[in-house]
Amino acid sequence: MIEECLMVEFRIEGDDCPLADASSATGTSIEAAPPLLRDDRNVLLRFSAQASDKLIDYLDEDDRIRYLYQSVTDGRYNYRCLSLQQCVVHKLISAGFMVESLTYRNGNAILTGAVVGHEILQTVMETAGETVGVKLQRVYALRATEDASIAQQWDLTPAQTESLRYAVEMGYFLVPRQTTASEVAAELGISKSAFLERLHRAQHSLFTQLFGDTDGGHPGDDGQ
Repeated sequence: MIEECLMVEFRIEGDDCPLADASSATGTSIEAAPPLLRDDRNVLLRFSAQASDKLIDYLDEDDRIRYLYQSVTDGRYNYRCLSLQQCVVHKLISAGFMVESLTYRNGNAILTGAVVGHEILQTVMETAGETVGVKLQRVYALRATEDASIAQQWDLTPAQTESLRYAVEMGYFLVPRQTTASEVAAELGISKSAFLERLHRAQHSLFTQLFGDTDGGHPGDDGQ
């Protein structure tokens, strides 16, 4: 049994898949589940984004998209559809890459996942090197506490998890703070308002699950 598991993060630039094109054309950040490749080589997609008529219209008009379904939850649109075009991600998956989060922003993608053992890592890295637009961001060992991801434990979206992780790593929650919201947002490649919205949604989700609903009251609130 192989006991070592590595986490790998890639940045994919120039992938002309439907979701990458949609994020570029509409300026919308799209959080996607791992794409599922069917036997007929078409792809099942599941993803979410902030409510946007522009995104819906763009996807409706994209000839590569079939059977688009959408629902709305807490101001976010959740989508399911069939794509007639594969994306770069499938090459990495075929090499042994296990996708855990996938975010499309401004036509590019941030892809995070797991690789079991150095042999598979080498195959994944060779595939990435042969694939135009794929750039390695970082590789690190999977800690035991990460095996059940934060997003699964606390019902956070990949973007919320990413925002919290960057904020912690950059010292945003330290007293005094070691960085500003604008600086964290710049590292994430989003606006300050988008970062703060993600942060507040993530905090609300975490605190609600930790302490439960309090009917809007704030017992013991000392203003800090």
